[in-house]
Amino acid sequence: MDTLLIGLEVFPICLILTMATTQIILPRLRRAHAGQYILEIGPAWHKTKEGTPTMGGIAPLCGTIVTGVIFALYLSLRIKADMTPWLLTLLFALGNACVGMVDDLTKIRHAKNQGLTPWQKLILQSALAVAFLLLLRIRGVVTTRLPIPFFGITLDFGWFWYPFFFLVLIWFVNCANLTDGIDGLAASVTGVIGIFYLLMARKTDNMSLTLTAATLAGGAFGFFAFNRHPAKIFMGDTGSLFFGGLISGCAMISGSPLLLFLTAFVFFIEGVSVVLQVVWFKLTHGKRLFKMAPLHHHFEKCGMGEWTITLLFTLLTALMSFLAYWGIANGI
Repeated sequence: MDTLLIGLEVFPICLILTMATTQIILPRLRRAHAGQYILEIGPAWHKTKEGTPTMGGIAPLCGTIVTGVIFALYLSLRIKADMTPWLLTLLFALGNACVGMVDDLTKIRHAKNQGLTPWQKLILQSALAVAFLLLLRIRGVVTTRLPIPFFGITLDFGWFWYPFFFLVLIWFVNCANLTDGIDGLAASVTGVIGIFYLLMARKTDNMSLTLTAATLAGGAFGFFAFNRHPAKIFMGDTGSLFFGGLISGCAMISGSPLLLFLTAFVFFIEGVSVVLQVVWFKLTHGKRLFKMAPLHHHFEKCGMGEWTITLLFTLLTALMSFLAYWGIANGI
């Protein structure tokens, strides 16, 4: 059974379900006054967005679960496919979504843009990452031997594999959250990443990756229809941490997890920009390396509009994903 054909069936179903669910929950979130609160330290022009319904990540979450479960059962019964990697990835993403949901609800309840503390988030996310990695290893989904992209070699990371990918998971899940700062940005970038992993699944004949990637792309683009500028709804931490979990999970079950640094390059540089800003601020006693971090806010401060930034970052993601796929296609 052609994995790409399955993916092309999964994608539109998840996209339609996500759009329908968003349409259903949008008025309910408005009636519940589940609006976004904007930090005073953020761009001043973002204050006009205050009150826009948040927690919209519930929609792609529902679309992904319903579509994923239906097709996972079908594939398991029809062709006896082992859908364990898909299930573990979904559970990891759902766990992160729950952390985000608690954070969103805390913000709404206290009417401010501060939910769980960073340490509370980190502890919960660390537990999820450890459990995910251990289950992947126990089930034989991954090994400590890693192909090194563009070098044509495979290295055994040994015990170092565990702390390294623990940090990778934590980093990219939170970088997805950081990227969700302007209308449509995180959703559009995530959709492109989903398409990359869908194409990669065909090259490796990986049915679990096909299902995960197709629902990732469908959920992201379905939500983008409502989240594009000017956004009618925000995904909140519920959505950004969910997408971050799915993307990181795709990388882990793909067989070439290091390619995540290429296809999710935008997430990576968004996170790096925050780290550099903090370090530079402390080293220079108050000076800033960027006008504002994460990086998309720096471009805003430079006068670029949200549509332009979203398009630029999405094209960059497509370019880096093409580079990663070219490497796979040429066996390097």
